[in-house]
Amino acid sequence: MPFGFDIESLTNYALVGTALLGAFGAALWLSLVIWTYRDMRARSRDALAQILAALVVALLFLPGFVVYLILRPPETLAEAYQRSLEEEALLQGIEEKPLCPGCGRATQPDWMLCPNCHTRLRRPCSKCCRPLELQWNLCPHCGTPAPGRRERDEVERMKAEE
Repeated sequence: MPFGFDIESLTNYALVGTALLGAFGAALWLSLVIWTYRDMRARSRDALAQILAALVVALLFLPGFVVYLILRPPETLAEAYQRSLEEEALLQGIEEKPLCPGCGRATQPDWMLCPNCHTRLRRPCSKCCRPLELQWNLCPHCGTPAPGRRERDEVERMKAEE
């Protein structure tokens, strides 16, 4: 032969190439099964779902992997936990900031009047002078009953005269 190739060496090259391709395919198959199992562990606590996902990929190989990618949960457990923490923090931030009913600006819990629009936010207790919400009928700090409207007007008038 002029080129130095014979049928036996060509067969050996084909055999080596087939073996390498087979080894690559086996490594790809095993890595996809392991990746699927680990990915499903990060997305679900259900052990049966984790095993079934890995089995689908193990039995069907590439079509099974595509099926897994279509059906897998959209977020990991860590992402779901992080999202719930963010939502809880946002809700706490909203709940903790009292707003003025007159102008809608943020107020402080100890303010009697809104500094922006002068709307009455709270009234002082007649005994301990701590701020009371307008709708409260009793001071939670000292237990003094809150005076009615007429009594409040008289108390305020007496304080103004002093």
